[in-house]
Amino acid sequence: MLRFLLLPSLLLGCLIGQTMPPERERQLARDIYKELIEIKSGYTTGATTPVAEAVAARLRAAGFPETDIFVGGAIPAKANVVVRYHGTGSKRPILLLAHTDVVEAKREDWSMDPFQFIERDGYFYGRGTGDDKAQAAVWIANLIRYKQEGFRSDRDLIVALTADEEGGGPYNGVQWLIKNKRDLIDAEFCLNEGGWGEMSGGRRISNDVQVSEKYVVNFRLEVRNKGGHSSMPVDDNAIYHLAGALDRLAKFSFPLKTNEVTRGYFQAMAKIEAGPLKSDLAKVTEGSRDAMERVARASAAWNATLRTTCVATQIEGGHAKNALPQLAAANVNCRVLPEDSVEYVTDVLKKVLADDQVSLAISGEVSQGPPSPLREDLFKAVSRLTDTLWPGVPAVPIMVMGATDGLYLRAIGIPPTASRASSSTGMTYAFTDATSA
Repeated sequence: MLRFLLLPSLLLGCLIGQTMPPERERQLARDIYKELIEIKSGYTTGATTPVAEAVAARLRAAGFPETDIFVGGAIPAKANVVVRYHGTGSKRPILLLAHTDVVEAKREDWSMDPFQFIERDGYFYGRGTGDDKAQAAVWIANLIRYKQEGFRSDRDLIVALTADEEGGGPYNGVQWLIKNKRDLIDAEFCLNEGGWGEMSGGRRISNDVQVSEKYVVNFRLEVRNKGGHSSMPVDDNAIYHLAGALDRLAKFSFPLKTNEVTRGYFQAMAKIEAGPLKSDLAKVTEGSRDAMERVARASAAWNATLRTTCVATQIEGGHAKNALPQLAAANVNCRVLPEDSVEYVTDVLKKVLADDQVSLAISGEVSQGPPSPLREDLFKAVSRLTDTLWPGVPAVPIMVMGATDGLYLRAIGIPPTASRASSSTGMTYAFTDATSA
């Protein structure tokens, strides 16, 4: 089973009843998309402020008053931009979220300039074409169109384009806005990135809508030793202690289980799957341990959907080629099911590592939040939208194995929903038959 990513305008068109934009608006969306891609906003070597300022300039030119536009952030280089499009106010606002920072891109790793917007053979190339500047461009292009047409929704539409989703830490835009400008983004619910779709044999089979996600815990494993000279080795070697602990971790797996969201996902997959796993997918929702084992072995994504995972990602050790190590350390990155506690994961790891000389400590902050409610009205809207693009393809709830800024919003009562389907006002039409790559 193959996964595919589509341009992310989500279900806004269904929610507010808009139609395919004319050519002028399609070109505007493409121009915004190109401009954002070509601003170097890598989360460590770039800055998001030029993106925020470019977006704000377009909004001002479109007639948005200064009082409805906010540009600011944790530090001068990490600005966010928030804009409000006023509706009738009969319903609470929708928050439309996208991040403007991107994963770093080294020119030597790319066959083309990663910060040049290139369209080729129906695909767009460039850092951020999918994650997440496509979505950012969609939101802004749509708002400008609504402004030009004088459209009024029954609720305010708030767009927040944020900093450092990829890097996290003290400059994360969503966290900063929650702490410092909560009133600007307060909403009934949020539409964000995170969902995806699935294909099999070239056929689209599901539009997966994220309503839950795992949370991240990084553990630092350390072994400290008095050291010595390599010409007189001893059994008590920090690297060997660490290596033994990591080997035990490599052979361990957390228990398999489902929750409300993942049961819904596997129920839908059981109806879609036509191969030998069809029966097992159905049995997974009934709690069959054997079926879960077979399904987990069949797909790394399904395995990660069914259990908490912990994997070594970085290692360090020793200080000289001819000295016994005084320190050996590793980072273990855990992606934890929402229902598993930090304390539970910590206790399990201590038992698995099984060496008193290997210390275990949480590295960095841990943020977790509840799943979004499975709102029937939203899923109906997503289903209607999906069916207009790909007749017969169902919308399916999922828990993603990665992490998004939706985590922070769920924790404060603004539940996000995420999908990768394009809306009727979105980029699929803005860019004719081109899709993101």
